[in-house]
Amino acid sequence: MAAKRANQADIAEKLGVSVSTVSRALANEIGISDAVRRDVQRVARMLGYKSKHIPATGSLDKRAVALVPLSGAMGSLASFYHGIVEGMRTQAAEAGIALDVRLINEEMVTLDFVHKQVTKSDASGVILAGIDPGAELVDWAAEEDIAVVLANGIDPLMRLSSVSPANFHGAYMATQHLIDAGHRKILHYTFRHRPTIRQRQRGFEAAIADHPETEGVVVFSNEVGTKALLENFLAGAYDVTAMFCWNDGVAVSMVETLLGPDTSLPPNFSIMGFDDLPIAGMANPRLSTVRVDREAIGRGAIRLLSQRMDGEMAVQHLQIGLSLVAGETVVSI
Repeated sequence: MAAKRANQADIAEKLGVSVSTVSRALANEIGISDAVRRDVQRVARMLGYKSKHIPATGSLDKRAVALVPLSGAMGSLASFYHGIVEGMRTQAAEAGIALDVRLINEEMVTLDFVHKQVTKSDASGVILAGIDPGAELVDWAAEEDIAVVLANGIDPLMRLSSVSPANFHGAYMATQHLIDAGHRKILHYTFRHRPTIRQRQRGFEAAIADHPETEGVVVFSNEVGTKALLENFLAGAYDVTAMFCWNDGVAVSMVETLLGPDTSLPPNFSIMGFDDLPIAGMANPRLSTVRVDREAIGRGAIRLLSQRMDGEMAVQHLQIGLSLVAGETVVSI
């Protein structure tokens, strides 16, 4: 039996409004607020209701706010988030989405704060760039039917759609590059924090596990700072010939510290970064790293957000492929 086609009564029941209100909203009649018209069009799409009054793109319900952490936009990750924002803006223009980008203090991202941002922008969609939402915010989005997408993030419980670099595979690639260069004792310096960073640790561990002749050591920056790590390394505490750092900023700082008077790294020592930020190309020697397509992350986030606004309820996780940048800080032994 064919499924029953949605009608205006179904939309009215879903929103708790009258059929008359739905009809007038779909016809773009005067006397209907933008917020009501937006909700009616969004639910109509979600239910598969067909009407000549519902435009394919550029409709009033295509408004979104993107929250970007101020610390990331101004610190060492500035170029990383700049690329994501540029990708979002380009894709939003193509999709007919009015995108309001706001730099915010990550510590301010409470449910009340996000609700206020959505209200100010009259948005039906939210992108959280590099921000991991709490359970209260996730529940609110579901209850209010607000589309939320994570850019450079992942929801381990798959409640929200997300876009991130292929962190596991990128870390595997970086570790494999060191193994191919002959290194058999490798240290991974990482940060015990976000799910995305934990994926890099898992990629490192998987590569080590796939090569029984290799040994891997994991050190967390939360427990051992960069200065202490280097002091321990130079004192012989870590019997390794290579390090894989969780990002380029840390890797470059290590390279600069380890450079001797002849501007070369210790013999047979290699170091890898992750992200391929501009600082990696500015370093001398050029940092070996893994390149992340930041603009592709932004474009992907907008595509998933647009689909969610159009009624796609399936939670999706999009991973952006990475590429190896050989650089000059990995030597064969």
